[in-house]
Amino acid sequence: MPDCAGIPLNCSVSQSHKPARSRIRHTTSLVALVILFYVFVAYVALPAVWRHFEHEKKLAGLPMVTATAQGIPGDPINLALVGSSRDILCAMHDAGWHPADPVTLRSSIDIFGSVLLHRPYPTAPVSPLFYAGRHEDLAFEKPEGGSADRRHHVRMWRVLSEGDQQRPVWLAAATFDRSVGFSRYTGAITHHISPDIDFERQFVATGLQQAGLLQARYQVSGIGPTLLARNGGGDLYFTDGEVWVLQLVEDCRKRSEPPDLPASPAITQFKDALWKGIADAVRKEAN
Repeated sequence: MPDCAGIPLNCSVSQSHKPARSRIRHTTSLVALVILFYVFVAYVALPAVWRHFEHEKKLAGLPMVTATAQGIPGDPINLALVGSSRDILCAMHDAGWHPADPVTLRSSIDIFGSVLLHRPYPTAPVSPLFYAGRHEDLAFEKPEGGSADRRHHVRMWRVLSEGDQQRPVWLAAATFDRSVGFSRYTGAITHHISPDIDFERQFVATGLQQAGLLQARYQVSGIGPTLLARNGGGDLYFTDGEVWVLQLVEDCRKRSEPPDLPASPAITQFKDALWKGIADAVRKEAN
């Protein structure tokens, strides 16, 4: 014990500083541990736990975001289709989708006239997006309304010549064009998409199922849960981050029974249930 006789004031001040410094060090250490724990859980543990490719193992490690011609991250991948190009063309046709015209001077003038004069153009071109440096292999659309300013559309890239079902696998990005405007990044005239890309994923799957063209539907990991992201035009979107894999019937042989629905891992189902509450709140706020 220090001898404080004769200098009680100095001794009192010195002793009082020690607990205060100790508390500060303790609080700083605790905050640092909390931050490290958060970083580990949010950026390492949960993304690793939720990643799953049990039904299409060869998709593991593939990028799940497209890019614009300028290299800006574009629409995320939210669908995959299993089947030959012939299976896809037949299925999309029977489900009411139109192949998009290629982008040419004539088609660009026609889509401008469709939007400006509000006249139908069900095969209007879609702006090119790139996956692993490749322009989309197929693109389809389904108009909503009397012109090309509002439409469902989906772009597809063949990524596997043979997946787990011994059939080709295509990754796809499905979105809904809600209006025409200017890109927030480049100023170019473009379509603006609806932020709820999970709804559009459901729209494509439901249409194929109702047409009797869906053999099975299951999930693999995509970009992961995402609440406030922007696509290549600067439009916000949100998603649970799952890719719905749609296994098509072969040779357009329609089926009357519902598709097979192999389950995702339990941890993924738990994540999806949590996300549903968040997404429902976002949709309610948007409306």
